[in-house]
Amino acid sequence: MSNAPRAQQIKRDWGDDDTNCHILHVDMDSFYAQVEIAENPQYRGKPLIVGHDAPRSVVTAATYDLKVRGIYAGMPVQQAKRIAPHAIISASPRSTYLKYSEKVMRILCEITPQVEQISIDEAFLDISGARRRLGNSLQIAALIRSRIREEVGLPASIGIAENKSVAKIASAHAKPDGILLIPQAQTQTFLRLLPVGAIWGVGRQTQASLAKYGIETVAQLADLPIQRLVKLVGKAHAYSLHALANGIDKRRVGAGEPEKSISTENTFATDIKDATELHRMVVEYSYDCARRLRAGGWLAWNVSIKVRAADFTTVTRGKTLRRPTDLGAEIAQVAQSLLDAYGIPVGGVRLLGVKVDSLQSREDGIVSFLDESDSRSKAERVMDQVSAKFGADAVKPASLLKE
Repeated sequence: MSNAPRAQQIKRDWGDDDTNCHILHVDMDSFYAQVEIAENPQYRGKPLIVGHDAPRSVVTAATYDLKVRGIYAGMPVQQAKRIAPHAIISASPRSTYLKYSEKVMRILCEITPQVEQISIDEAFLDISGARRRLGNSLQIAALIRSRIREEVGLPASIGIAENKSVAKIASAHAKPDGILLIPQAQTQTFLRLLPVGAIWGVGRQTQASLAKYGIETVAQLADLPIQRLVKLVGKAHAYSLHALANGIDKRRVGAGEPEKSISTENTFATDIKDATELHRMVVEYSYDCARRLRAGGWLAWNVSIKVRAADFTTVTRGKTLRRPTDLGAEIAQVAQSLLDAYGIPVGGVRLLGVKVDSLQSREDGIVSFLDESDSRSKAERVMDQVSAKFGADAVKPASLLKE
């Protein structure tokens, strides 16, 4: 989901010269809201806020008509209701959004194996190897959007450029439901029209720091002497920002930093005191972490839980395993024991999370014990196959089936 500032004066057509422009950034439009509409067709055409109608809930997403009224992700739902009291408020289980995400990513992987998923609703593609088979960049982007619309029922916007940074900015300016190609020769002209916050790595704090010195546009950032920028933001950050502001980004698709941890957590609309319900959630989160471990080819040596009480006191508890694992059953067993040892806070649990870290590649080998069966491993891998074909809710541990 692209949250970077957009420049209203940016034109929607920069030509069709896609020479060396083989990087695509696919960003689903108002993903959570569109999933809610797909699940509840009666919401179509109506203002919709994704979230829970509870005192502490925040907005996960909103339809475009509400965004233009100032409602944004992270805003308290109660504040959003004051802005748009007529809006529908709805939220599905996390597994529903994962199901749609998996369908989208499966389509992208059929276009090219060079896919880098960076969130539940966006990914980079390097289509240099697919052009001979599927056409030029614009044709491939159109094919992707068409397939996602027809097979998943959701809209997507796509940015096309010579590198990842520019492609991501382009997709933000392609919204809603469009394609924007930035030809290589037009890259700097395009970038120099943008506010500095559009650059990857310029968050609110950096943007505020730069604004103090009158740097508010990408053009000003690009023209700033590097040594002066070093004094403002530090050496490492300065060189990265200066390169991106000048349209230079050498990162390859899929060449990000190795994953250091995998976690699943949730803040509840109301504090939970019921031990059975908390244990159900521990199992769900553990199996989600395990599925992602297997998908990435990782094994985890450590399992930890995160518990935030009603008074905002937050604790973590962890344990190192006797051997690394990628199995939900093993992760859940450890996580449950950690929760049992800690106990349930008097006022209940506001947030609960499960994390696995100290990761190693599965290709490095795994310790096995003579008295162990591999039936669990086989069962969970069969679950992966079923979920990939029929969705995340198609199969789950028996303990997650409600009576």
